Amino acid sequence: MKAPLFNANGEKIDTVELPEVVFGVRPKKAVLWEVVRMYQANKRRGTHKTKARSELAYSTAKLFPQKGLGRARHGSRSANIFVGGYKAFGPKPRDYSYSVPKKVKKLALKMALSDRAMARRVFVMEKVGFDTPKTKNMVNLVNRMGLDSRKVVFVLNEHNRNVYLSGRNIPKVDVKLAKDLNALDVLNYEYVVLEKDSLKTLEERLV
Repeated sequence: MKAPLFNANGEKIDTVELPEVVFGVRPKKAVLWEVVRMYQANKRRGTHKTKARSELAYSTAKLFPQKGLGRARHGSRSANIFVGGYKAFGPKPRDYSYSVPKKVKKLALKMALSDRAMARRVFVMEKVGFDTPKTKNMVNLVNRMGLDSRKVVFVLNEHNRNVYLSGRNIPKVDVKLAKDLNALDVLNYEYVVLEKDSLKTLEERLV
């Protein structure tokens, strides 16, 4: 599996061989679905809540006499059938997070990267860096690589403040570190631009 190699200015200069153990794994929807579901569930705050009957500030007096009016009997204004009453079986705060085995997470990341590589949507750059943190720098780089109007994630080997600040205001561009990359990060974007040094980091991490 090969990918185009770009220099720091966004100009294509060569091709580079991608590690087969990372980029040559056949994707399986079931594995990717399970891992993506886990990451999304772990993002949920679970703070949803509706008031129980005892928490409503209503009078406890009976609305009207039990008998004699020809109406259905009611004992409280806070009943769930009235507007403003409590919600029967309403949601309560809960923890949605769960985990899957580390091996499955690694496998899902390799499958996601392989999927992008098979679609020729993995690019490699010798080095990603700017002298100053400017959004225009990132916009120009993306345009020169032919990725304008595309969703792109740049994967760096080490944190680079200028690159991060240059890309954070662009809606379709994100910057991640190779040591933190996961399957959801890859699948959320159409193209993956890897810093050349990050290839070794990913290989060491996933093998």
